[in-house]
Amino acid sequence: MKTDSANQPTARDHAALRNALLKLTATHKAVCTAVTVVVAMAWYWLVVRLVAFGQGIDYSGLEALGGAATGMLKRYNPFFWWALAALCTLIIAYFLVSFVRGSRRRVNARMVSAEVISGLAAQLSDPAKTVLRWVWDDTRFPITVGDLQQTARELRSGRAAKIQLALAHQALLTP
Repeated sequence: MKTDSANQPTARDHAALRNALLKLTATHKAVCTAVTVVVAMAWYWLVVRLVAFGQGIDYSGLEALGGAATGMLKRYNPFFWWALAALCTLIIAYFLVSFVRGSRRRVNARMVSAEVISGLAAQLSDPAKTVLRWVWDDTRFPITVGDLQQTARELRSGRAAKIQLALAHQALLTP
């Protein structure tokens, strides 16, 4: 498929969308990174304390259970505390991932101001604007950050050329 370079988005289009998205999502990225780092540091501190607590347990008071039972408790004690730490790590990771995904959904649903769209409209080429209009399928609602992110993805995947080809097909098949 041969494409006309005048109908293709430019590097300037990619840069304009990337800069606009960076400005719109910078706070989200910083907050998610900070929360993840703080939680990871706090959890590391707690894991160290949990394992140290487990190593300090004295089973000498359980001699009534028998020497074999006490020996088994002492032998498997570290594995129990590391398994508990691993289980808690998975639970905390699950909540962190849920937090980041929920935060990202909220950011993607956030409406973009008219000033940002005005600046993009002045910088984007006609093919890039066509892709943005294609992504923005329901014009009853304002453009969102998610729409701009999808526009950037579609520009990278060659959506402008696909739209041009679809228009050519439509023109050929229209009586």
